[in-house]
Amino acid sequence: MTSSPENHSSPGEARAASVVSNAISVLRCFSVDEPSLGVTEIAGRVGLHKSTVSRILAVLEQEELVARDSQTRRFSLGLGLISVTGPLLADLDERRVAYPVLQTLAEQTGETSALMLWNGVECVCVEQIPSRRQIKHTSPLGVRFNTALSASVQVFLAVQPAERVRALVLAGTIEHPDPTEAGIADYLENLRRVRDEGAAVNYGRTAVDEVAVAAPVHDHRGELVSAVMVAAPRYRVSEDQLALLVDACRHAADEVSHRLGGTARRP
Repeated sequence: MTSSPENHSSPGEARAASVVSNAISVLRCFSVDEPSLGVTEIAGRVGLHKSTVSRILAVLEQEELVARDSQTRRFSLGLGLISVTGPLLADLDERRVAYPVLQTLAEQTGETSALMLWNGVECVCVEQIPSRRQIKHTSPLGVRFNTALSASVQVFLAVQPAERVRALVLAGTIEHPDPTEAGIADYLENLRRVRDEGAAVNYGRTAVDEVAVAAPVHDHRGELVSAVMVAAPRYRVSEDQLALLVDACRHAADEVSHRLGGTARRP
């Protein structure tokens, strides 16, 4: 029995698919922690010869998807990626609706406000209004967080079944400082409080000099679709000021929920 031609890719098609896959692997090597990489480092991570990686980077550089430092000869992600992701970000209802609310929140608090989405295993920053103050905390758009104690991660995990949270922590997908049964039990209790209170706080737990507060946004179906976050330098946030940030963040999240046709899901 012979197969029809449409069931098999030609050698040329297979090579093209492989090139695309390799290029994507190269782009995924860059991170917030390591925004700049050399050819040898990239080659080691993707398992390709340096000459192959160099050719891929040359094409990506031509398309402005990566940029090369003329002094160090190291690569980083290029501004051309914004033109690729821009239509996706612009089409996110939550992002469009949240933008003016985030502006107001940043003005009221004097701190950086942001909108976070959940991709199933980590939070992604899709919008941000930086604080006007000289010293502030900001994150690049598209940055991802998978640390259990991050305020935004707590918001999204708070609505997950306990077994799902436990599995993510034990697998290391969600990074927790104490991935033992006792540590996970304490974390699940903390998530219960986050769910009940409608806000999560990270007071210097992931970065000693940073404070972050996050609150959930619900759509017209009552589904958790995003989180509003406020980030500030820790030295500027006293206990009283923290309470004000939590209140402001919750009200902003409620406003975004209202604009999406949802209602606040907290006492």
